[in-house]
Amino acid sequence: MSLDRYIAFVLRRRWWVVTLAALVMVLVAAGGNRVVVVDDFRQLLGNDNPDIAALNALESTYAASNTVLIAVAPPTGTVFSRRTLNAIEQLTLVAWETPHSVRVDSLTNYSHTYADGDDLIVEPLVDGADGLSDSDLARIKMIALNEPELVGRLVSRDGRVAALAISFVQADDQSAIVSEVPNFLNAALDQARANHPDLGFYLTGDVILNRTTAAAMEVGVQSTLPLSFVLVLVVTALLLRSVFAVAAIVVMMVFGIVTTIGFAGWAGLVLSPLTSGVPVVVMVLAVAHSIHVVSRVSLAMGQGLDRQAAVADSLRSNSWPVFLTSFTTMIGFLSLNTSDSPPVQVLGNLSAFGMFSIYVYSMTLLPALLSILPLRPRLVLSVRSSLVERFGDFVVERRKLLLWSGLVVSLVLVAGIPRNEFSDDWTKAFDERYQFRRDTDFVIDNLTGLNSLEYSLESGIQDGITDPKYLEKVEAFAGWARTQPEVAHVRAFTDIMKRLNRSMHGDDPAHYRLPADGSLAAQYLLLYELSLPFGADLNDRIDIAKSATRMTIAMSDLPVRYMRDFDQRAQSWIEDNAPSLAGRASGLSMVFAYLTQRNLESVLRGTIIGMGLISLMLIWVFRSLRLGLISLVPNFLPPAMAFGLWGYLIGQVSLAATITTIIAFGIIVDDTIHFMTKYLRGRNDGLSGNEAVKRAFKTTGLALFTTSAVLAAGFSVFAFAGYEGVWILGVMVTMMVVLGIVVDFLLLPPLLMVLDREST
Repeated sequence: MSLDRYIAFVLRRRWWVVTLAALVMVLVAAGGNRVVVVDDFRQLLGNDNPDIAALNALESTYAASNTVLIAVAPPTGTVFSRRTLNAIEQLTLVAWETPHSVRVDSLTNYSHTYADGDDLIVEPLVDGADGLSDSDLARIKMIALNEPELVGRLVSRDGRVAALAISFVQADDQSAIVSEVPNFLNAALDQARANHPDLGFYLTGDVILNRTTAAAMEVGVQSTLPLSFVLVLVVTALLLRSVFAVAAIVVMMVFGIVTTIGFAGWAGLVLSPLTSGVPVVVMVLAVAHSIHVVSRVSLAMGQGLDRQAAVADSLRSNSWPVFLTSFTTMIGFLSLNTSDSPPVQVLGNLSAFGMFSIYVYSMTLLPALLSILPLRPRLVLSVRSSLVERFGDFVVERRKLLLWSGLVVSLVLVAGIPRNEFSDDWTKAFDERYQFRRDTDFVIDNLTGLNSLEYSLESGIQDGITDPKYLEKVEAFAGWARTQPEVAHVRAFTDIMKRLNRSMHGDDPAHYRLPADGSLAAQYLLLYELSLPFGADLNDRIDIAKSATRMTIAMSDLPVRYMRDFDQRAQSWIEDNAPSLAGRASGLSMVFAYLTQRNLESVLRGTIIGMGLISLMLIWVFRSLRLGLISLVPNFLPPAMAFGLWGYLIGQVSLAATITTIIAFGIIVDDTIHFMTKYLRGRNDGLSGNEAVKRAFKTTGLALFTTSAVLAAGFSVFAFAGYEGVWILGVMVTMMVVLGIVVDFLLLPPLLMVLDREST
């Protein structure tokens, strides 16, 4: 079927087209009830990722890494008062009732050891805080502030803050932990605050992080997304000045979003906080496509065509560029499948399907709606189109100045790319509007670092952890780590063995050293384990075969690159001093330390492949190697300029930032293709390069400006979100959209006029 016959069919059967489109949308939307959402950060990484594999191996050997930390602080003085210790003691008991909890460690239930004649006594450091004497308080304070296992972890070095740590199982249904644990603990802390109004209670940890992330996404869906939706409509209405045109665009947005989410349910795709950006992506794609069609209809009616003829003219003018932009954008989104992050892959696939659905609706539903709605010619569009024409004249007249100045500005901005650091830090994922961030900052500033490195230190043989040579290696590594400037606290198995050796020698401080005899060390350890109360065993520090121990190194509040640097130095130290003692560090913090870096590498490969395919396609479409290569500039340059500007202003690129290029790329390619197809049409009609540029501005300039203004306004709303992933998405996409239209208007035309000079 020819294009004209297709257009005639859609316009003649417009009511049938609208009805069929609505039926398809409803059927697909029914899949929305099947959508599954997960809140586990582990979903960010695939099973083949070496960091998550190392974390899983660590947890299978020792214990799960799901933790919550509750800090308690009096307004003045230290925590070593009857009232504060009583509050910690009560909260410790309540914490054992937390759903899915397997262990609670606190200042009060710390297993303190001492000698009573020939017996080893193991008992809680605090038992019955209300009845403690002043001398008891002084003794507890002295023990706590001199115990390496406690100070800098469960009590601050100045004694002003104490804490309890709750560990949880690694459940198959992680969402149950994320939903149940924070609810229980928040209720417990509300009661604790009511009982002890003079104390401060602070809640943090990776379980709370997951819950806060889910809550932030929920806020985004319920408030930020609707606000963006409204702002897009307001800006569109101001620029198009047509209620019915805006109504048609609204229908396109709703149909596109609902269809995409329904498809996710039918396809069994697992959604996560990262994929919450899909509705925004589909919304902006719907606006981008619709505005080109709608604005052309309005302009055609302003030039005297009736509504049906104007719709037909718009389809003839836009069908080919809309197809090209849709196809190339889908290629870009599908290139995200090279990422090793499953949510990023889902984001790419859903966005690609959303693009496909928008294309289908824009070629069926939209023209049918426009032919039904009582549109009127809009003089204001003609006036604005005239302004764009005059701007095109200015660009042609000042093409050399714009070309050279544009290249200089571009080079300066692109030079900022190396200033970026690629990393994620979960402790900085939210701003101060969130209680999680405020509590996390308090803990980091007053108690301990929350970014930590986990090492599994291997002895190489069963029961080898009590061998003196092994213990010496572990102690040497722990001693080296404690001298490093980034380290806040080191938790090592040798601290337990030194304490036991001292206790078994009448608590003589001179014997606070490692046992010299392996058999004696094994007896000490066995006696200690048999004396530990339920839930306080050493399974989280020693493997079942007693062939390895776990060392935890808490880091100061520094950029995560310091963790990577520390681990590299640690590997060098181990290679030189204790070969085969340990491999690379693991743990949640290390997962985040490499998350962006690894994802950037994989996404970059996909982006290069995708953009390469798109470039080859454009060369084929334009039937010109020269024009195809020229088209690369406005496609590649705006993202590069945005990342360079980001390097000057911010300097840290997270996972969210690495995928903004693909999201913005669809919009940037859209503008470039529309401008170049209009330019090429002029050249094919025999116009010179200068005249073809003027025609391109006249026929599509207003639509490009309108699209960019609307999309920049819509994404700018997300810049005010409190969650890093959302505000980075808003800021960077807005930057890329603005830079994209600037390059398309000020640099692309001069390039075309200078480099495509035949028949000029």
